[in-house]
Amino acid sequence: MQSNTFLLYGANGYTGELIARFANKYNLQPILAGRRKEVIEPLAIQLQLAYKIFEINDSAALLAALREVKVVLHAAGPFDNTAKQMIFACLLTGTHYLDINGDITVFERIKQYDDAAKKGGIMLLPGVGFDVVPTDCIALQLKNLLPDALTLQLAFATLRGNISHGTATTMADKIGESGAVRKEGKIIAVPLGKKGKWVDFGTKKLFVMSIPLGDISTAYFTTGIPNIETFTAISHKVYYYLKLQSLFNWLLRTNLLRQYIKKKINQRPAGPDDEQRSSASSMVWGEATNAAGKKVAVRLSGPEGYTLTAHSTLIIIQKILNGNFVPGYQTPASTYGENLVLEIPGVKREVVN
Repeated sequence: MQSNTFLLYGANGYTGELIARFANKYNLQPILAGRRKEVIEPLAIQLQLAYKIFEINDSAALLAALREVKVVLHAAGPFDNTAKQMIFACLLTGTHYLDINGDITVFERIKQYDDAAKKGGIMLLPGVGFDVVPTDCIALQLKNLLPDALTLQLAFATLRGNISHGTATTMADKIGESGAVRKEGKIIAVPLGKKGKWVDFGTKKLFVMSIPLGDISTAYFTTGIPNIETFTAISHKVYYYLKLQSLFNWLLRTNLLRQYIKKKINQRPAGPDDEQRSSASSMVWGEATNAAGKKVAVRLSGPEGYTLTAHSTLIIIQKILNGNFVPGYQTPASTYGENLVLEIPGVKREVVN
């Protein structure tokens, strides 16, 4: 087993392929894995990397592959359908588990394996990409700046960006569902887009609406702040149309409509090309408030989301392979601190007040 080797499951996907292409920048040698030989084999040949072809439900093949590595990066969503199999296999083989998930329910499920992971001496660290590394680091910074904070708001925006098939498909599976917030420590359902507001991201002021980002789960684990809301930038006009969504949720949740949307997704490009990614950027804003009404805010700018994900993922893998990990369920900032995000090329951060 080479000290710079890890298993990259889902290398046939847009984000998985991007991570594979970036790995050499960090002197890492991923073993590319997934179920689509027609995609993975040419990529492996081009990058001169080893590869394995198997379905995640093929437990014998999965266990054999994990026994060859210390770390697996799970990049094959929807994670609702795939995370459990990978985690069970990691617990059996003593392999550290990472993923690029951003789903609240998946984070909460993975948290349930904390004791088993601690007993096995392995780390379970979901959300090592754009969601949730930048927001998790901002959440911890705000907690450190205002230790008695009771409320936390986090928002992100992407300028000139686009989304991949995998992200769009995951969103399609959630269409028609409700939003979520953290209230007095509990996750509760609320209407999608219940709140809208203007946020000054520094370079631009944008309208954002509330959506159920993974930070509803992870930021609470990282900070213990009991009230958390998350937002994303959206057109002000589109926001008011979405406010009517609740009238049609019964239709949006039907399998027929979701399959139609997925068919349309598959007709689009797999994700932004290199030129689009290089011209796009991401922005994150966070604000914490205590019982006395004191507020502190932080904002961050950096590369486009998929580019940031490739860097943050590989930075964390490098740390784990060097022995820098904490057994059990973790979040990026709880393990590596508020400045983890500053290790990503092009990231800048400032305290606003």
